[in-house]
Amino acid sequence: MSSSPSFALLVFLLLVIGCTARPLYQLPSKGDFNSSQLLQTFRPYNIAHRGSNGEFPEETGPAYMRAIEEGADFIETDILSTKDGFLICHHDVNLDDTTDVAKYKEFSDRKRTYEVQGVNMTGFFTVDFTLKELRTLGATQRFSFRDQQYNGKYPIITFEEYISIALDAPRVVGIYPEIKNPVFVNQHVKWSDGKRFEDKFVEMLQKYGYKGPYMSKDWLKQPAFIQSFDPSSLVYISNQTDLPKLFLIDDVTIRTEDTNQSYAEITSDRYFDYIKQYVVGIGPWKDTVVPVVDNYLQTPTDLVSRAHAHNLQVHPYTYRNENQFLHFNFNGDPFAEYDYWINKIGVDGLFTDFTGSLHQFQEWTSPKPEYDGHDSTASNLLHEISSYGS
Repeated sequence: MSSSPSFALLVFLLLVIGCTARPLYQLPSKGDFNSSQLLQTFRPYNIAHRGSNGEFPEETGPAYMRAIEEGADFIETDILSTKDGFLICHHDVNLDDTTDVAKYKEFSDRKRTYEVQGVNMTGFFTVDFTLKELRTLGATQRFSFRDQQYNGKYPIITFEEYISIALDAPRVVGIYPEIKNPVFVNQHVKWSDGKRFEDKFVEMLQKYGYKGPYMSKDWLKQPAFIQSFDPSSLVYISNQTDLPKLFLIDDVTIRTEDTNQSYAEITSDRYFDYIKQYVVGIGPWKDTVVPVVDNYLQTPTDLVSRAHAHNLQVHPYTYRNENQFLHFNFNGDPFAEYDYWINKIGVDGLFTDFTGSLHQFQEWTSPKPEYDGHDSTASNLLHEISSYGS
């Protein structure tokens, strides 16, 4: 999928002016999205994990724009809240590892210790800063071995700004927001109308027209998956939105934040029978699907086959190109890893830090089929659906 010259120019200009100015992301346009190139559904989804964060600081505007330019089907984000109730895109409940907050002396008294998922954590937390204060910070690259040249040049963005980037793309690009640490957020942020974090999250999606079950006409126009590690949040919002939801699964040693369930419990057939009423899939950490010992893959578990037997999609995380993350079996070749997970394990989507490499692999191995007006494949069916009246 190629991007328009104007969109590529926009990305370039953002990079050029980054040293002297903060980018502004207008709220979503009200254009006719039916005219855009449709979402592909004939091969596993390319999910830009926190944007193209292998290149830019995670969850920033340029990271998401770059991911779209590189061919992402969905741009993924984590949603947290500020002290004054604004929803923002940020992965960690604290700011220490991915912003330059430590250099601001005026915030030195904001350091706190909170219990997060049963563990005491000390640092600067998003829930202790207003949006205006967070805007003064610059995002930084999480990993020291990645490019550091953009550190401090781009701000934390809001949920609305993230949506605007997707809706203003030159083709249909899905969003994949996560209800992040809802137990913690609801403990520390109170909204004046008495609503909770999950309510505000869904209201934002509804404000910009995100609705419809998986593969419905409305969903294909503005695709979205809602994800969370907290099953109670997914169940809670099931009466508020029919958008498809995905239950995230962490390392085998970590229990759920809200229900304190073990990995064995939440991956049992009995639990899959329960949760499939509310979700269309699971998003497991990839090492829970295929165990690893001494950086070598072991025999795959039956997690994917059992999920598929319950009609659940499987979108594992996270695929990264660097040798630090590629298991020895793949000889430093991310294409070999993609091939293994797509063609041997049979996953339905992949969260990747390097959207461009996954797109290149898929274009090489499973290029988009040509539409002749008569074919009934899933991809071609989308063209027919798009021609229906509003």
